[in-house]
Amino acid sequence: MSTERAVLAGGCFWGMQDLIRKMPGVSGTRVGYTGGDVPNATYRNHGTHAEGIEIFFDPAQISYRKLLEFFFQIHDPTTVNRQGNDVGMSYRSAIYYVDEAQKATALDTIADVNASGLWPGKVVTEVEPVGDFWDAEPEHQDYLERIPNGYTCHFARPDWVLPKRSEAAE
Repeated sequence: MSTERAVLAGGCFWGMQDLIRKMPGVSGTRVGYTGGDVPNATYRNHGTHAEGIEIFFDPAQISYRKLLEFFFQIHDPTTVNRQGNDVGMSYRSAIYYVDEAQKATALDTIADVNASGLWPGKVVTEVEPVGDFWDAEPEHQDYLERIPNGYTCHFARPDWVLPKRSEAAE
């Protein structure tokens, strides 16, 4: 099994982790802080970092494109620095690509989301090269597994599903 890495930010990291970890082909996740200016970021001091999720996946079981399509279904990529009740730079939508192939897939997926007309507005998701990923504190890891009724603003929106693409297009 080969493993690839994806780093995404889409609001509070608890809900994203809880939904993405259940996808077939995802072998591991951890939540943390990324895309910002503070070394060794923490919950109390994360500067301009976003709350993010690092995902390890088997591309033979799930494509990066499928991960992104689900990412766009479980958070609102059309709101600037906001998800649900969470407001601020920490809750922005961002894709941190690890190579040029991921960047191209991200831009292609965003173009398809925008062209679909299914979302409430145009995508504001940042697309940037991956940088440091600082692990969140232990109490934030696997939060919704430990606290099943804990806070989340993430859920699968059945109306926000891109039309099927042929596997050759991925």
